[in-house]
Amino acid sequence: MSQRAGLEETVKRFESLNSEVTELEELLELALADEDEALVQELGQQLPELDARVRELELQRMLSGEQDRADAIVSINPGAGGVDAQDWAEMLMRMYLRFCERKGFKTEIVSHQPGDEAGIKDVSFTVSGPLAYGFLRAENGVHRLIRISPFDAAARRHTAFAAVFVVPDLGEDDDTIEIKPEDLRVDTFRASGAGGQHVNRTESAIRLTHLPSGIVVSCQAERSQHKNRSTAMKMLRGRLYEKQRQEREAEFASNYTSNQLAIAFGSQVRTYTLHPYTMVKDERTDHKATDSGAVLDGDLDAFIEAYLLKAAAERESADAESS
Repeated sequence: MSQRAGLEETVKRFESLNSEVTELEELLELALADEDEALVQELGQQLPELDARVRELELQRMLSGEQDRADAIVSINPGAGGVDAQDWAEMLMRMYLRFCERKGFKTEIVSHQPGDEAGIKDVSFTVSGPLAYGFLRAENGVHRLIRISPFDAAARRHTAFAAVFVVPDLGEDDDTIEIKPEDLRVDTFRASGAGGQHVNRTESAIRLTHLPSGIVVSCQAERSQHKNRSTAMKMLRGRLYEKQRQEREAEFASNYTSNQLAIAFGSQVRTYTLHPYTMVKDERTDHKATDSGAVLDGDLDAFIEAYLLKAAAERESADAESS
């Protein structure tokens, strides 16, 4: 039903655009026949908005991967940079939550560990909506922040890193990834942070370790240990799927071979510079934006589009060479 709803929405948008283009063509022919320059200019002013909507549909056409229409699970972990990195991880969390809000996606935090001084030590949240994974998979990788640290009394410039992991929500009944019981280590612990007395006094939180790969996931959002285990299994299944996908494409081939990622200089996919100038630059596509505030407020469409266009071009080139 979810897939059908997504396809129906795409068809509706295509039919609407097709109707508008036909109507504009007819009006333009009449305006040219009557030599009505004012109407011609008025029609021309509608083209940029129409072009943007066509490009958005073209972008969705590129999102035709096996799991692109699936919901997503996003995890963010701070890396090198101490308390600045933990604060940066929280800034990224806010950025993605705002992006999802702009897209009309529904989000739910399933695991959250606050930092000792500021920020977060880790967070995971689910994202539900048409093409959620297709869009957000462009954000996989290490993100670097350069700014004057608010935690440095000397007001020096600091660099902080955080890793973003985006995996598809394969669902409980999906058999794409097989996880053997003997390959799992299950640990229970008390949830941290807000959540009420019951959550904090019982060992309802779950941590799963996949022994062959070393991948570790945890969930502490629910009171029920059973529900937390179910969510953690979906997170693990998604991580393993993403590991296999990235290994097949030879991109970030070693990212998921263990639960440790080199979250430091030289490994970033995007750099956010707030001092001495403001600029956000994607290292994979060279796409840049000078309004870093807008980007950190969730305006990521241009970066995601640039990544998907480049990835599609690389796939087409590879297919052409193989044939």
